[in-house]
Amino acid sequence: MEQDLLKASQFSSRNHIRPHGVGLRGLEGSHSSEQFEGRFGRMFRSLTPAEHTEDDLRKLAAAMTAPHEDTQTPETEVDDEENPDISAGYTYFGQFIDHDLTFDPASSLQKTNDPDALVDFRTPRFDLDNIYGRGPDDQPYLYDDDGIHMLRGTPLTGNPDDSGTRDLPRNVPKERALIGDPRNDENVLVSQLQGTILRFHNKMVDVESARRGRPATFAEVQRAVRRHYQWAVLNDFLPTIAGQDVVFAVLPHLQSHKPITVDKPNLLFFRWRNEPFMPVEFSVAAYRFGHSMIRPIYRLNRNLDRFPIFADADPNLRGFRVFPSNYAIEWKLFFEIDPNAPPLGAGRLQPAYKIDSSLVNPLGNLPPSVAKNPSSLAERNLIRGLRMQLPSGQRVARHMGFKPLKEDDLKVGKSPDDAKNPTLVSLSERFRNNAPLWFYILSESQKEHGGRRLGSVGARIITEVFVGLLIGDNQSFISQDPTWTPYPEVCRDGETFGIADLIVEATKV
Repeated sequence: MEQDLLKASQFSSRNHIRPHGVGLRGLEGSHSSEQFEGRFGRMFRSLTPAEHTEDDLRKLAAAMTAPHEDTQTPETEVDDEENPDISAGYTYFGQFIDHDLTFDPASSLQKTNDPDALVDFRTPRFDLDNIYGRGPDDQPYLYDDDGIHMLRGTPLTGNPDDSGTRDLPRNVPKERALIGDPRNDENVLVSQLQGTILRFHNKMVDVESARRGRPATFAEVQRAVRRHYQWAVLNDFLPTIAGQDVVFAVLPHLQSHKPITVDKPNLLFFRWRNEPFMPVEFSVAAYRFGHSMIRPIYRLNRNLDRFPIFADADPNLRGFRVFPSNYAIEWKLFFEIDPNAPPLGAGRLQPAYKIDSSLVNPLGNLPPSVAKNPSSLAERNLIRGLRMQLPSGQRVARHMGFKPLKEDDLKVGKSPDDAKNPTLVSLSERFRNNAPLWFYILSESQKEHGGRRLGSVGARIITEVFVGLLIGDNQSFISQDPTWTPYPEVCRDGETFGIADLIVEATKV
């Protein structure tokens, strides 16, 4: 398979039209600051766009949105839609990562967009600019008076294991969060995840100062936080959603425990000339896999009942507001923090939903504060793929050296084996050998791994982009110090560090 991938990558290189990164069309006219300026581009420039009609895509979006259910599976019973390999917190850590990498306020669903002329107002790097903004000198309202600690909001209760939870700092009376990226307040879960990473930064002020034997500077603490975050992305989040075998195939040094300078990464498709860009195949299709992982309801803590994501009245998980004071998240219900958590009941670790070609019903009618015209998340994703002129899933699969899925395997719904689920071509013959890339990647996960992790195309695209962004960032730990490892004092077992470790350390301050 690697030989097929290599041949495909050589074909892609021969058909490279022009460099990505600095000097691309549209960049010269951008007036955004250097820190927030990046570029969108294409991984597969030689592939022609898929030919879809908006009517067909709207029909597909409606079929992908699950019908409304008056009742939900009780916590005391096993739910077949749940993913036993991925807990619910990864859905929102993935959303947090997305907000760290991409922000395009200029594109529209109403017109065809040229990715080369779009500006990514988020740096295409894992640098936490959604946490730090432009720094304490330029945005002092994000920081405490000392210019080193992050500012936090009012106390939240409800987590019996942690009395230190706080809301995000807010602009009263508008209630909007004072943070580096407003999107990180669009629901309770990503909002409190943002707050937890603010708290982790404050914890690292003490850790870094103790290691140096003097008060650490802001730059020193920021670098330490970024490195631990990048480590968690590369060694925890990415293997969880893409599979450790794919990560090792792209970064063999992780398996052989050698520095990245010894074993070069196998970036066969994500290539650039000057600096990494943000591929639309990633941002508009592959990385939107997390939308299918969203549950319709969540339990924030054991003192509250389960809440729906979006509802017309409280209780719900909507953001952009001051949350009720008892909304503190009990993180062991979202990440594997408690090894003795019960398999069922109110204290269980909530799983994410499987990665498949179905989205829960509330995502079919998003609140206006999140999205509108259209309010269907599936429709928004599909139409955006059309506007960005993405190639079909089958074209991408062949180009990458993978055998495309059969038409009968491209089914719409939770289970590919359910005879009641329609095939893609049954919705329209125009979808034959012409599946939207986002839909194809969801179906591929469903067919190859039962929805428990990404399939061949999706996993390779996301892994190459993640690794490429880290390699191309001269400030990442891989570029600056490939032998760096997390501080033992913030690792629960003294060695490994992941998202759960970050949360546990954050709750110590």
